Amino acid sequence: MIILAATPIGNLKDASVRLVEALGTATVIAAEDTRVTQRLLAALGIENRPRLIALHDHNEREKSIELVELARETDVLVLSDAGMPTVSDPGFHLVDAAASAGVTVTALPGPSAVLTALAVSGLPTDRFSFEGFLPRKHGERISTFGELRDERRTMVFFESPNRLAASLTDMASVFGADRRVVVCRELTKFYEEVKRGSAAELAEWAASGVKGEICIVVAGAEKRVGDLATGVAEVLALVAAGERLKDAAAVVAEGTGLGKRELYQAALEAKPAKPGKPVAPAAPQG
Repeated sequence: MIILAATPIGNLKDASVRLVEALGTATVIAAEDTRVTQRLLAALGIENRPRLIALHDHNEREKSIELVELARETDVLVLSDAGMPTVSDPGFHLVDAAASAGVTVTALPGPSAVLTALAVSGLPTDRFSFEGFLPRKHGERISTFGELRDERRTMVFFESPNRLAASLTDMASVFGADRRVVVCRELTKFYEEVKRGSAAELAEWAASGVKGEICIVVAGAEKRVGDLATGVAEVLALVAAGERLKDAAAVVAEGTGLGKRELYQAALEAKPAKPGKPVAPAAPQG
């Protein structure tokens, strides 16, 4: 069996009873960094000394085959440095390989930087997306933000403190200076800080330098209110691409705030008529 175990993201007291029990009895642990796991065992006062196998971004595909076969014989406990494995951490390829091989995968739930940041942000939590680490390069960040500009759900990002100011500046330029943003720093740790404001305000705040582990939570986009002519053109473009008129009208209405029925009717009237049989000229009179 493969057992994914969540580890503390900062405060050691967040280690669950189940995690401590699993660490105390494990015979094999696949760890993102074996040194971090050794320090965790020592900090929790666990004397068990299991076999430690490194499982990181550079060797996961190769190691997954070995670990899946090992998991047929004994439980393999999988740990990332902090939080839940597979969430922007190694583990996805291992789980995929295990599922394909018919090996059971289970989890010991626990701390999650994504969910903790979302919960304390004060932004809507009913629908959200996790976008992982932002690209390092300016151009790639701009492209990423461009793709997400009309995303209606709350978004959660990871970012390096060294690039935080630049990323917030790019965010303000693409999403708009007034987009609501929350920066969560050092969650569950002694210097935990939750900073709320507009994208522009937080870019200015971060310009003087920020330290620690960073999560950025961003409010989803408001509905775009478009004019009817533009909306009809978008509907017809979707129809030309293969969408049904009714479905195309619904998609554009969702994105622009225009009425679905209004769009449908206007697009129906503007839709080019299908070519039919030529009409014979009327016979001359007299």
